[in-house]
Amino acid sequence: MTLTRSEVEDVLFQEAEFLDSWQLMEWAEMYTEDSFYEVTSPACSDPYTADARNTLFLISDRIDRIRGRAKRLLKKTAHAEYPHSKTRHMVSNVRVVEADGDTTKVRANFAVFRTKEDNSTIYMGEAFITLLETPDGVKIQHKRCVLDINSLYNQGRLTIIL
Repeated sequence: MTLTRSEVEDVLFQEAEFLDSWQLMEWAEMYTEDSFYEVTSPACSDPYTADARNTLFLISDRIDRIRGRAKRLLKKTAHAEYPHSKTRHMVSNVRVVEADGDTTKVRANFAVFRTKEDNSTIYMGEAFITLLETPDGVKIQHKRCVLDINSLYNQGRLTIIL
């Protein structure tokens, strides 16, 4: 069955809600056992087709690292994110680009607004997402975030999940 744009948006909006409310373990459960979560480097010459095995990525996590990242960010020892930042994940221009059986490939724009102490930062870009329909519902099999920034100089670092 092919997911409609509205069904895809429901999944992406749920992901954004989990991230903004710091329900990171619930966020991690949205991913399949063979999933990837990636954020390309701003210096990446071709972020759309780059391979993390031979190109620098800011983040390239499989499911074990996704779960570990969620657990770590919830601990008080995650000094960069304790107390937690306030974030707003905005998802727009959602497009279904390919559907084959239980798999739906999606492109969407994103902007993540982060406030911590007296600092506000914005991360924006495009996400390439593969969704998989499973007996447990729709899951994220692959998510690649391509940042529309030249460097992280203004942001300083990436300590939140996009």
